[in-house]
Amino acid sequence: MIFEVEGDILLSQAEWIAHGVAPGDHFTQGLALALREQWPSLSKDFRHYCQSSHPQPGGLWMWHGPGVHIANLLTQESAYDHGSKPGQARLEFVGHALRQLAGELEREKVASIALPKLATGVGRLDWNEVRPLVEKHLGSLQTRVILYTTYRKDVRAQEPVGVGSHD
Repeated sequence: MIFEVEGDILLSQAEWIAHGVAPGDHFTQGLALALREQWPSLSKDFRHYCQSSHPQPGGLWMWHGPGVHIANLLTQESAYDHGSKPGQARLEFVGHALRQLAGELEREKVASIALPKLATGVGRLDWNEVRPLVEKHLGSLQTRVILYTTYRKDVRAQEPVGVGSHD
């Protein structure tokens, strides 16, 4: 089930939040920056994971913090060189990462997840090409998928009733 909303994804009541990043990303732009500011240990743990595991685009890395679960979808080319910015996202990477996310959501029996229009900001992809991948991989799950189509800072979205973990 996919529900479209407008608002600030950081105010979501969903159990999990997902976003797209590059392997080696420093979380200096877009939603990744907002997440880093909200949960500083997320980016530190991600850098450690990347340095020790050298993940490839198309993967998934889960971070579980105090009262929050963040799905980091590796949708972009790597940013391993010091000071380098993430490369452009590719549909192939988005599809692989969403497939892994779907498996994780089913395994963990997650009631709800919030995600932005993946890979369309810093990743520079066209939403009209990404959206079918989201629908293909997440649309038939039991998990409620809360798709933030428009960002509105400090505005709580009108999410479906019972979207949080207290169903």
